[in-house]
Amino acid sequence: MKILVLGSAAGGGFPQWNCNCTNCNGVRKGTINARARTQSSIAVSNNGVDWVLINASPDILTQIRANPALQPARAIRDSGIAAVMVMDAQIDHVTGLLMLREGKKKLNLYCTDSVWDDLNHGLPLVPVLSHYCGVERHAISPAAAGDTTSFAPIEVPGVAGIRFHPLPLKSKAPPYSPHRANPQMGDNNGLLIENIETGKTLFYAPGLGEIEPHVQAAMEKADCVLVDGTVWTGDEMITLGLSQKTAADMGHLQLSGPGGMIELMDSIGARRKVLIHINNTNPILNEDSAERASLAKHGIEVAFDGMEISI
Repeated sequence: MKILVLGSAAGGGFPQWNCNCTNCNGVRKGTINARARTQSSIAVSNNGVDWVLINASPDILTQIRANPALQPARAIRDSGIAAVMVMDAQIDHVTGLLMLREGKKKLNLYCTDSVWDDLNHGLPLVPVLSHYCGVERHAISPAAAGDTTSFAPIEVPGVAGIRFHPLPLKSKAPPYSPHRANPQMGDNNGLLIENIETGKTLFYAPGLGEIEPHVQAAMEKADCVLVDGTVWTGDEMITLGLSQKTAADMGHLQLSGPGGMIELMDSIGARRKVLIHINNTNPILNEDSAERASLAKHGIEVAFDGMEISI
C-alpha cells in the first residue's frame, strides 16, 4: 500500500501568500534551509494506478501535476483518482473539489453527515458542482447505533486491497458551519488505513485538538502515524502578532510542552511517526532549527510534498 503526501502544509501553504514571518520571508529569499509546501492532502493506492484522494486541497491541480501517478492517461480524459474522502469541511481540505469539476462521471465523495451538511449549506460546494460533474455521495456512518467512537469500515470500489476505518475526533467545525457552536459527531475525523493483505495500518489525522482514548488506541495500533503538526507552541500565532487564537482555539494540539504532540508520540512506542499540516509559522519548517533537531531526537519526521510511505 502506497501513501503519497501531496501537500504537507496547513491552510495558506508555505510560504503563505501574504505572510512575511521569519519562515515565509526566509524561504522566499533562500536564507533558511526550508522547502515550500502546498496545503495538506494525501493519496492512497495499492497498485499505484487507482487512488483515493484524502482531502481535496485548493492546491490539487499543482499536486496532480507534481505527481504523474495520479494521471495514468488510459484515455483522452482520465484520472487515477477513483474517489475522494474528506475528513472535515475546512476550506483547505475541500475547495479542491471545485477543481475536479470536469470529470466525466459524478465525483465519488465519502464524508460524514455533518460534513455533507456543511458542503451543502455552510460552504455549498455540492450545489455548485451539480452544475458540472455532480457528486455521488457515499456516507461515512457510525459503526453501530449509538456508537460515538467509530464509523463503519469502508472499501472503495475500484481500489482493491485497502480498507478505511474512519473515526471521529474532537476538534472544531469550520467558522461557516451551521453547527460551529454545537459540535456534531463527524465534524472532524481521522482515518486508520489498512493494507488488507498484510494487516498493517497508517493513522492519518491532519487536525487533532484532543486525544481521546479511541484515538490513542488507533495510534498505538498503527504501524505509522501521520498526524497534526500545525504549531510548535499553543500561543505561537499570538506571540508573532498574527492572530488572537491559540492552538486549542483553532482545534489543534501544540507540539511542545506537557500534553503536546511530542509527549504523545513518545508514549505510543516504536513505530514510524510523521507530522503533517505544518503551519507557516512553525519553526520545524527550518531544517536547521533547534526545534527540528528536537524532533529528530524523538524519532519524529516532518512530511514534505512528494513524500512516499509504504505500508
